[in-house]
Amino acid sequence: MTIADRVLDADGLLAEFNAAEVLAPADVHTARLVCDLWAEPDDRVRLAVALVVRALRAGSVCLDITRLAEFVIDTLEEPDGKLDWPDPAEWAEAIRRSPVVATGRRGQGGQPLRLMGDLLYLERYWRTEETVRHHLDVRQGSSTGFDTGGALQAERGADTVTVAAVRRELDALFDDPDLPSDQPHHQRLAATMTGLSRITVIAGGPGTGKTTVVAKILALHHALRSRPPVVALAAPTGKAAARLEEAVLQTMTGLAAPWSVTPVPRAVTLHSLLGWMPGNRPRHDADNPLPHELVVVDEMSMVSLTQMAALLEALRPDARLVLVGDPDQLASVEAGAVLADITRAAPSAPPAQLSALAALEPRDRPTALPTGAGVVTLQHTWRFGGGIERLARAIRSGDADEALAVLGSGASDVRLIATDASIAAPALEEVRQQSVAAGRRMHAAAVAGDAHEALAALEEHRVLCAHRRGPFGVARWERQVLDWLRSGIAGYDTGGDLHPGLPIMVTDNDRDAGLYNGDTGVIVRTAQGLRAAFARGGAPMLFTTLHLREIVSVHAMTVHKSQGSQFRQVTLVLPPVESPLLTRELVYTAVTRASRGVEIIGSPEAFARAVTRPANRASGLGTGRPALP
Repeated sequence: MTIADRVLDADGLLAEFNAAEVLAPADVHTARLVCDLWAEPDDRVRLAVALVVRALRAGSVCLDITRLAEFVIDTLEEPDGKLDWPDPAEWAEAIRRSPVVATGRRGQGGQPLRLMGDLLYLERYWRTEETVRHHLDVRQGSSTGFDTGGALQAERGADTVTVAAVRRELDALFDDPDLPSDQPHHQRLAATMTGLSRITVIAGGPGTGKTTVVAKILALHHALRSRPPVVALAAPTGKAAARLEEAVLQTMTGLAAPWSVTPVPRAVTLHSLLGWMPGNRPRHDADNPLPHELVVVDEMSMVSLTQMAALLEALRPDARLVLVGDPDQLASVEAGAVLADITRAAPSAPPAQLSALAALEPRDRPTALPTGAGVVTLQHTWRFGGGIERLARAIRSGDADEALAVLGSGASDVRLIATDASIAAPALEEVRQQSVAAGRRMHAAAVAGDAHEALAALEEHRVLCAHRRGPFGVARWERQVLDWLRSGIAGYDTGGDLHPGLPIMVTDNDRDAGLYNGDTGVIVRTAQGLRAAFARGGAPMLFTTLHLREIVSVHAMTVHKSQGSQFRQVTLVLPPVESPLLTRELVYTAVTRASRGVEIIGSPEAFARAVTRPANRASGLGTGRPALP
């Protein structure tokens, strides 16, 4: 522990847990301030407050006061068996009696923390979760249904559409001869659901056709209305937004007329959609709602609880919301795992919605059913195959033996490079070759001023890490790949800090320039000088280097930062088996970033540990909600 991590004037349990590196200075200072303001002297309550703050930094919205020690120990890289944990029952009772804590929904209020059952929240995050819960309940229970005359009741002021007309469009849009006839058509179910509910969640792994169904949803809603609906496409990052727009455009142009000419709006980040202003507040809210009638948000696994609350508050009451993503991926770096929570804990679909769906289901296939109110899980894989698909399926199901068997099966697209902490150079020869080949293509295109080709090369290969620092972290592997490129590519890295062929990643939000945290691009040489090229769905966008406020090179990146991206080849560097970052979601996200090949560097024990260890994120949304009437 460095002196900067030590709170020198802390005492009691706070000092002990700070010295053991369980608590950071921010956790200690917040707990002391809160408890001093509310005259709470109990050392156990002070520790609980600090642990709730710590949990938020780690992605949890709340903590179960009956399992505080168990939860925290599970997240420690090196658990300290000498820590003096309070007695669980006495600790929980002290928290319940504390003046710092409001108890229950009708608690007096004003306190900085709230206890709901056994779940302890910071008050702000409890209110945020309640906002999300309320809007989900209202929208998932809002089914348009059918009237007695067989007409679909669309939103107020829009067209009334006959069942026959809806069925005709669905039959034509989802005439997929490649889908086996004995399989239900979940893509069609998802599109149908968007006409019957104010909110639709489309969940599915990579290759299950999520963006394909988004394009067909847009085509369906345009075809069924005399006036085109006002549509928004959004994603958490600029890179994910660009990929969404590009994929939807590509799918749309491949459809038959008249759907092929359906207008596709430019996809934007959620921040841009909501119009965040100084003071960290959105321009659009309940008093100034978004004008859109249909809002589609992709890569929902990256959306935090606070972002979800802001989005739901900003929607028109009659707007339809479509949430798209893979709930098995890593959750947002901020607090909350919204997509996983609402997908897995959704109430049952109401009878009226099921009746409406039955009237529109295809006659020549088994019935596809929602997994909850407004929730559809896509099942059929269209893009992947071979080892990657089998590996991803085994990881998702938590079957470590099967996952290791796939890695050892000799499949050409997946393999495990079993190595210890030294990661000796001979084991890395193929990784070096892949890195240099992709870097050479990117460098040549950048020197020639071909931004499109340089950006394509940027997605050839990427080293992904769980950690930022240490022998398994991004910093170490960034240096390693750079050394390989310098020795393997003539003229690489000779033009200064910013040079043609340098892959970069933006690390803050610059809304004026339209650059956002996580965006990746390449420095290219143009007739006007060096420019930073970023993919944006159509032609690459070029920025002067003066626009680049906060960037880093990105020869390697964390798995978290890779979300919303796709690479032909992925190399995943596993941390040691005791790392708290080693989770099922981490390896699943990394493996599913690859379209052609995956190499995993690390021990079989670390890989098996990850597959059998789901991420531990606490949330009240994940406890389920009652079935809708």
